[in-house]
Amino acid sequence: MIRASAHIAELRTELKRRGLDGFVVPRADRQQNEYLPASEERLAWLTGFTGSAGTAVILDDRAALFVDGRYTVQANTQVDGKIFSIEHLVEHPPEQWLEQNLKKGARLGYDPWLHTSDQVERLRKASAAAGADLVAADSNPIDALWRDRPAAPVGAVTLREIKLAGETAHDKLKRIRAELRKLRADALLVSDPQNVAWAFNIRGADVTHTPLALAFALIPQEGRPALYVETAKLNNSVRHTLEEFTDVREPDDLARDLNKLKEKTIRLDQASASDALTRLVAGHGGKPQRGTDPIASLKAAKNHAEIVGSRAAHRRDGVAVSRFLAWLDREAPSGKLTEIDAVAALESFRRDTGALKDISFPTIAGAGPNGAIVHYRVTRSSNRPIRKNELFLIDSGAQYEDGTTDITRTIVVGEPSEEMRDRFTRVLKGHIAIATAVFPENTTGAQLDPLARTALWQAGLDFDHGTGHGVGSYLSVHEGPARISKLGTVALRRGMILSNEPGYYKTAAYGIRIENLVLVIAAPEPVGAEKPLNAFETLTLAPIDRRLIDAQMLNRKERAWVDSYHQRVHEVLGPLVDAPTRKWLAAVTRPL
Repeated sequence: MIRASAHIAELRTELKRRGLDGFVVPRADRQQNEYLPASEERLAWLTGFTGSAGTAVILDDRAALFVDGRYTVQANTQVDGKIFSIEHLVEHPPEQWLEQNLKKGARLGYDPWLHTSDQVERLRKASAAAGADLVAADSNPIDALWRDRPAAPVGAVTLREIKLAGETAHDKLKRIRAELRKLRADALLVSDPQNVAWAFNIRGADVTHTPLALAFALIPQEGRPALYVETAKLNNSVRHTLEEFTDVREPDDLARDLNKLKEKTIRLDQASASDALTRLVAGHGGKPQRGTDPIASLKAAKNHAEIVGSRAAHRRDGVAVSRFLAWLDREAPSGKLTEIDAVAALESFRRDTGALKDISFPTIAGAGPNGAIVHYRVTRSSNRPIRKNELFLIDSGAQYEDGTTDITRTIVVGEPSEEMRDRFTRVLKGHIAIATAVFPENTTGAQLDPLARTALWQAGLDFDHGTGHGVGSYLSVHEGPARISKLGTVALRRGMILSNEPGYYKTAAYGIRIENLVLVIAAPEPVGAEKPLNAFETLTLAPIDRRLIDAQMLNRKERAWVDSYHQRVHEVLGPLVDAPTRKWLAAVTRPL
């Protein structure tokens, strides 16, 4: 906190030198990535806060840090309350705070590379309401002060084999151009590195948990595309292959190339394109067209090779997770295991597959009351023993070259209470309702979301997160545009992979979540059906804790689903695991 105090003082001096009365510092990089390289962690450098989402506003006489409900406790332990007021990112957002605290005539600075144009418009409106001006900084003042700033990443770019990608980059680019014609756009400026990775069949190593190369691309309706990536990331073979169908350029060349597109309509992704890119396009005489990047929708529907790869990845991951669950059942009753022990053990079982590239996100391992914190991250100070007669929630995933996984299991150590079994079974009923849903084409995630909540609603209960998110193919474990939630307005299409993860959380007591990944497939159509129907295939393979199921609360079809799922888990994984795990698996997957 002493360092944060010094950093704030330095920043205020620098702002005064630049003629600014304040500055907005989001946790973001130039492409709005979920995981940032160390060189982009400006918010952590300034405030000491290390959570995955947040924004700070520094004025000449006060400062505020905005975090959501996941990080309120963490922010209060990491951030000096004498310097910052801790505000709720949703309930009291920065724009509202600025209207109340900006002085009339003040000049509020921002880095146009770290905010989208939509975000800037909200900041500008708030500044105007306070009688202040919003000013785009030529460079980020923190970068001038951060003397031990880590170097930018230069992870090696690799090519995605066609047997895993299932489609050549050339064919993908043809499909992208067809979408551009529909949008009446002359070119697409690709700012999301996930979309760059998919379109050019590349993967990288610039950030943790997601195999991304931090790169941009420009795809015109006519002519060769351009890939903007530091050439230090490319070996000769990779560069040669890419140059067969695209121009490979340095990131600094992008501004110059946009100058060649005067009076052209350039499509920009409103979710990831920085305000700086919008300004560059307009400043060079182009016409910015802000909307969704068409690649996101193309990427979301997996092809045959990607689906085959995902099934293989889930079999492999199911072996690792089942070995872990069997180990946990043996060791946890001793009372000696902690949350960190469990995290380390699960990763070791995944490494034993010989195919693990990375975990797909930091593992959530919550024992007892820690399980009630939806996005809990165990630390040395919060590490809790896994105690008898408590629930243990573990949410984890893996990155394999053939697929990305994400699974949550809730386990009881000892005997559960009747309330625990009731709540677990209600969550299970919601999980089964999604897993067995049959729905017409063009059904959205919002339309399916109530199925996951009905059994909880009937008891006056609910959960405060979405039911499911999209998942990439050896890409981000959180992939748009589709999701199953109250806000999921995108239609679920065949080939999409999503999570199915209803939950229940009793504050300061326990948390429950059951998560499998599901694939949207064609459903058998009954005679006389007037619309094509879709359904879900469950990809994840690992037992669900039978000790927490109150079979009397399940109807015949629900019990049949549990038994059928467990039979499949046993049949698929049994031959692939070691003898002790096989014996354990047979016991925990027996019929209800």
